[in-house]
Amino acid sequence: MTTENSVAIGKPIRRVDGPEKVTGDAAYAADIKHANAVWAKTLRSPYPHARIRSIDTSAAKALPGVHAVVTGDDLPPNTLWGRRVGDVPVLAQGVVRFAGEQVAAVVADDEEIAQRAIELIVVDYEELSAAVTPEEAMAPGAPILHPDVTGYKGLIHPLEEPTNVVIVQEQAKGDLEAGFKEAEVVVEHVYTTPTQHQVYIEPHNQLVWVDGSDVTHIWAPGKAPYSARGQVSAALGIPSEKLVFHPVMIGGDFGGKGSPMNVPLGHFLSKAAGRAVRMVYDYSEEFMAGNPRHASKMTVRTGVKRDGTITAHDVEIIFDSGAYAGFKPAGILGGAFGAGGPYRCANARVVQKMVYTNNVPAGHMRGPGEPQGLFALESQVDEIAHAIGMDPVEFRLMNFVGDGEPTALGHTFVENRSGETLRAAVAESGYRSPKPQASARVKYGRAVAVGERAPGGGLNNAQISLNADGTVSVQTPLFDQGAGATTVTQQVVAETMGLPVDMVRIEVHATGLFGNDSGIGGSRVTNLGSIAADNAVKEAQSEVFKLAAELQNWPEEQLVIQGDKLIRTDTGESQPWHELVARTSQPVIGRAEASARGADVTGYTAQVAEVAVDTETGQVTLLKLTSAHDTGRIVNPIGHQGQINGGAMMGVGYGMLEELVREDGHVSTLSFADYKVLCMADIPEFRTVILGTEGKGVGPYGIKSIGESPNAPTAAAIANAVEDAVGIRIRDLPVTAQKVYEALQAAK
Repeated sequence: MTTENSVAIGKPIRRVDGPEKVTGDAAYAADIKHANAVWAKTLRSPYPHARIRSIDTSAAKALPGVHAVVTGDDLPPNTLWGRRVGDVPVLAQGVVRFAGEQVAAVVADDEEIAQRAIELIVVDYEELSAAVTPEEAMAPGAPILHPDVTGYKGLIHPLEEPTNVVIVQEQAKGDLEAGFKEAEVVVEHVYTTPTQHQVYIEPHNQLVWVDGSDVTHIWAPGKAPYSARGQVSAALGIPSEKLVFHPVMIGGDFGGKGSPMNVPLGHFLSKAAGRAVRMVYDYSEEFMAGNPRHASKMTVRTGVKRDGTITAHDVEIIFDSGAYAGFKPAGILGGAFGAGGPYRCANARVVQKMVYTNNVPAGHMRGPGEPQGLFALESQVDEIAHAIGMDPVEFRLMNFVGDGEPTALGHTFVENRSGETLRAAVAESGYRSPKPQASARVKYGRAVAVGERAPGGGLNNAQISLNADGTVSVQTPLFDQGAGATTVTQQVVAETMGLPVDMVRIEVHATGLFGNDSGIGGSRVTNLGSIAADNAVKEAQSEVFKLAAELQNWPEEQLVIQGDKLIRTDTGESQPWHELVARTSQPVIGRAEASARGADVTGYTAQVAEVAVDTETGQVTLLKLTSAHDTGRIVNPIGHQGQINGGAMMGVGYGMLEELVREDGHVSTLSFADYKVLCMADIPEFRTVILGTEGKGVGPYGIKSIGESPNAPTAAAIANAVEDAVGIRIRDLPVTAQKVYEALQAAK
């Protein structure tokens, strides 16, 4: 199927959510009105690690306008939640593990009264020694932050004794020792990355109401409401049918809104106050207590022959999990195994360790683990090429795996277009052309970095209603987090039905319509969501065929639907299918789910960064970024390009600016005056190359992935370009002027 003869696939369709957002009619959680709603605020610990001796709430309770004051002592003991590892308390109970952890909550008539009440609570702390780096946490004699960790639910591997290394996960292939013996050159380096915040416009917020029948109603921005429902149900012992997550718009996610956050607390506060309770983070709370990207330390050791053959590749990644591990749905960061790379290597290992520290708990952010792993890998690849005197592009092209050939970690894919993608980026960027004329002060550099991302697995659902007026309604559990998932669903349904998109209506449903759903994330939605929607349409059409057989004796096996017509293929007779539906008292329904553990295809991103470096100040200016992508068939070109633009610029911020600074366990970047993000003046010339749709993907329309991959290789491309310009290597993100200046001075 080509774009030319398609009804909706490949068309630049206007976003379903666009008009509501532009007009201000879009309903976010903070916009939800409730007649008896009151406000909640929380008191947060000033210490990264401390024992709570006592909490005096008497003055707060006596303040007029206060409905309830709740501490950890008022909650059932060991009430812990987590996306996989159940270790996150609703409120601190006995001990605080990071500066910013919640120790008490107040419900009051308005936000101002709640804040005044919070300031009246007196907590007696016994400050404890803190481990604010993974190295400190892993050192002999370090304080054990979770003495009860061996009993936590959801651990990937059982722990025989309490430890701060809560999770260790390894992927390996071959014989490392033999591979390094075979090597003629061994390159080993350590790369580090900082904590990065998602910086969504909408901070975490919620409205929670426990009604008279003990049903807890929740309005909160969450990209995986069924998952959140399951976590709350397990933690609080509430049947899932007694928890209803109502659909709201999500003002940006980027991985950070996949957990329940304060929903369990909201439940207890609503019960205590007998009212609906609203909570809204301010941005200082986001920075100190959100769930940002993990900081990492990655030790990479690679053996090669002088002809460019990779003989061994060993990576150890230490992630700073912060105080809790419960913000990760798998306990680990799957993307980190991308540090093995799409390269040919018989002997390889990647091991990642999650380490508890007294820092803000880290969670998911766009491409979890990938930007860290690819910064290390693709920096290392350039350093290897330089060590053996090879061109970095040619080294990559030589070592890319082909169709059905195992990667370093043993993964095999078909429709592998790695070389095409890299060559496209090189050609579009002018990589081989002469650089701008350098001066005594300003030097120019160009360099590449590559990443691959397969469509993710999970479970997605769709229900289709064929209506008597000829329209089609799509009931979906996907709360749109801003990336256009509902628009893609609308296009797939329109394509399968052969109808104009304006005849397809999207209805986002509260939890309960389906049994379970993975929600948005993992580069799965366009893939699995398309399969679910396509199958649901076909199921609904099959029900129409049964109806035609029943009402007018047409043979089911000879029927097709094309657009608004039901057609007999044997006689050519036809009639509008909605006329049959109108003869019944209800719409014709089709339901389907799609599940997968992964895919046997993958997509590639190749990027070329061009920089100018001021050798007197160290200032790095990103002049141009070229991004080439193999993403299979594109459903919506506008949304597709938006994902590329946003992802790549997020990668630029990660590579050059952003860092959640922590000092002795305290976040010091508590506002946008201190936490620097990319602004319009920082955006370089940006070029995009799309390889086209001939590469085969998954699902009914040959789709690959695009949501997470554009931000992953960017930082490495920038660091590689800086080295190309001035001959110094920055292995610690972000690549700031100060780091470059100091490295230049040290090299003199």
